[in-house]
Amino acid sequence: MNGLSIMDQTPELKLGRSKLGPEPAALIIEGTQANFMSDVVEASRERPVLVDFWATWCGPCKTLTPTLEKLVRAMDGRVALVKIDVDKNRALVQQLAGLGLPLQSVPTVAAFWQGQIADLFQGALAESEVRRFIDAVLKLAGSAAPSTDVIADARKAAEAGDHAGAAALFSAAVNEDPARPEPWAGLARALIALGDDVQAEAALADVPVELADHAEIAAAKTALAIMREGRQAAGEKAALEARLEADPNDHAARYALASAMNAAGDRSAAVDALLEIMRRQRGWNDDAARVQLLKFFDSWGIDAAETMAARRKLSTLLFS
Repeated sequence: MNGLSIMDQTPELKLGRSKLGPEPAALIIEGTQANFMSDVVEASRERPVLVDFWATWCGPCKTLTPTLEKLVRAMDGRVALVKIDVDKNRALVQQLAGLGLPLQSVPTVAAFWQGQIADLFQGALAESEVRRFIDAVLKLAGSAAPSTDVIADARKAAEAGDHAGAAALFSAAVNEDPARPEPWAGLARALIALGDDVQAEAALADVPVELADHAEIAAAKTALAIMREGRQAAGEKAALEARLEADPNDHAARYALASAMNAAGDRSAAVDALLEIMRRQRGWNDDAARVQLLKFFDSWGIDAAETMAARRKLSTLLFS
């Protein structure tokens, strides 16, 4: 917390106090100088308040503001949002800038807690990053959703290979906070790892409509498709290896083997197989090997160690 307390400033700042009381009923309101003290500073004594400084001419604001509204609505009243048009509230902006709040550019989002600015960011972040920002503020305020800790425990279980435990934890997180994409995607991935593709598909079918196009859900769907393809190829592994032994340029056989290797958990070998196709015949089958590799990355997760290692190999091949 940076310690900037608006309540401690002198009366000469003339930040208005509305007569509506310390906490507005609505979770999302339009802010002005007249209601800033009551709806932001005083209200932040009860729950964190996000202040979205925006402008009609700001392109990134048109992306960020709907994301903020969506996430705030999903927090079940644990956080509020006050939107301030900087052009309509120039005096307020100048006063806040004088107190040290950086408002040289929009969008700027400041999180208030206990009358102080707890954290802030500038620019239009991705939804996942905005959610992490809000989660951090809620944790600071001691009101983070229980699902946040459950998701963290579920991920640890998955990393340790306890996929049954991970599935149970992700399922609990889904029940606790169904508006979050992470537990839905995690549950599907855990079920895939357990070999229960039917239940994984059912879980993905139950994802709320508003989350259907989320990147994490899309990646889980890709993971399911890739795993099914690989398991089918695994049943033909001996025949595929024989084909490749007879003809090292049988790229279709090598491609199928890569899928089988991935399904068996040998990600490094799967990557090497696809890269070998690219070395032997760049662009084979409409660049199918590279496209499949990118699908692997998507299904593994962008932060997975195997993904980062494979990206380096791919970059070396493409730019060497």
